[in-house]
Amino acid sequence: MPFKSVHPYLRIPQTNLVDYLFPPGHEPSNEPLWMDAQDPSNYLSEAQVLKWSKSFSRGLSNAGLRQGEVVMLFTPNHIFVPVAYLGIVGGGYRFSAANPAFTLRELVHQIEDLQPSVILVHPNFVPLAVEAVTKLGLSNSKIFQFSDVECKPVHGIPDWRLLLREYGTDKYDWPSFTAEESLRTVASINYSSGTTGHPKGVMVSHANIIANAAQNIFNLVHKREVPLPDDRWLGYLPLYHAYGQLYLIIISLKRRIPVYVMKQFVFEDFLHAIQTYRITTLQLVPPILVMMSKHPVTSKYDLSSLTLALCAAAPLSKELQNHCSKRFGFNIIQGYGMTETTCGGMGMLAIDVDDTGSIGMLLSNTECKLVDDYGQEVSYGQSGELYLRGPQIALGYWRNAAATNEAIDPEGWLRTGDIAVCNSEGNFWIIDRKKELIKVNGFQVAPAELEAVLLENEHIADVGVVGIKFGEEELPRAYVAIQEASKGKVAPQDIEQWIKSRVAKYKYLVGGVVFVQQVPKLESGKIQRRVLREWAKKDGELMQRRVQSRL
Repeated sequence: MPFKSVHPYLRIPQTNLVDYLFPPGHEPSNEPLWMDAQDPSNYLSEAQVLKWSKSFSRGLSNAGLRQGEVVMLFTPNHIFVPVAYLGIVGGGYRFSAANPAFTLRELVHQIEDLQPSVILVHPNFVPLAVEAVTKLGLSNSKIFQFSDVECKPVHGIPDWRLLLREYGTDKYDWPSFTAEESLRTVASINYSSGTTGHPKGVMVSHANIIANAAQNIFNLVHKREVPLPDDRWLGYLPLYHAYGQLYLIIISLKRRIPVYVMKQFVFEDFLHAIQTYRITTLQLVPPILVMMSKHPVTSKYDLSSLTLALCAAAPLSKELQNHCSKRFGFNIIQGYGMTETTCGGMGMLAIDVDDTGSIGMLLSNTECKLVDDYGQEVSYGQSGELYLRGPQIALGYWRNAAATNEAIDPEGWLRTGDIAVCNSEGNFWIIDRKKELIKVNGFQVAPAELEAVLLENEHIADVGVVGIKFGEEELPRAYVAIQEASKGKVAPQDIEQWIKSRVAKYKYLVGGVVFVQQVPKLESGKIQRRVLREWAKKDGELMQRRVQSRL
């Protein structure tokens, strides 16, 4: 039998997302809501965002866009990204955004896959965007510069405010959706991380986003004082990513929580912003906690305003979680989700205190099952592949029915590819991704487990573990980034020896330790296992040739 959420069932509206955020009769505030972390006098209030986003929707409509067409962003964070998001989605168009770190090849792929009608591009990236559309034989006329300040034309590319001036001045009402339209209308197409292959566009509906916002808000406010007193968030998560969109645009707006938006992540700027603006709550990814724990500059800053941090998007060891919570004095809770769950599937209540490394409980209105290698459902205390079902499960993959059918079955169960275990109280733990498990002499070795152990070593700044093959044999191999102060003082063999007293023999790093400049990661914090596997494959082939040449 499936596991059910222990939380109360939520009655969730099914409407246009913007009607959920700006309900009838609500008077929008003039207080700053999204502020530039570099210059807080550069801000947008709720009332300003409402005006800007409606004007943008109207501009898109009068420019000839039909509901269902795609508008794509290619920009780092700034305070007008929420305006674009709400204007696109509220008007019945489809929002998508590309990683600002993309190369030409990656940008071309996403534009070719999406076929967007309009592309909003930060001025710094206009030459790359022009090159990409030219390569695809498309017109530059669909590109507009998009920044928080008005820009003069570059390469003939006008500022996005041209749409507002020429087309967006009339009174405008967003389209209303029936419940069925809310369920089926695509609001955003966020691309999956690509840690398991080529990135795919995930279609998320208005109802999906509203449901996931309501589920996460319940966890945030349940049994806490409401409204939350003087809550302040720091917007460093990328807004092209589902995690950043849900918390820093949707939930912050619904709860009217001010956000200081960072245009780029610089660690010391991050610490400075926490201290200066007395940030109370963080949405984190594990690499940030690793930096906070290991970087000496952290001790220069006052982080005492922090009371809560939600950590998600990648595995976090209980050791690091507990160490940081004790050292910095704020509660750290974990959550679990993926692009295909809109953002979240499980999480802790904000009032919970956990020292076990649990990802929490199923969100409201959500159920799951754990399935073993034989396709049988397992019970408490037994591990199995996690399947999720709930109102936040995405519609499927953009223009990829085969991938959709592989990931989501006809009964609505999403196959996550993650191995999980649940206790009798309903708390879950992720062991690892099924296809990332290393098989050593019949035993399964979880890379995340070894990574957590290795991060306890004082010399290690970051690490990624993968299996390396020698013929039919697979062995654990660690790619290690060493602390700056430890370079030249420690050798790979020292790390191999160090771990032997801490893990079972079949988990030894028999595949070796390799020092690297940095561990390949996505901005979401996930290790790029595919890159590690490519490294290990090349290393294995080279080592095999060396062995054969000696025979």
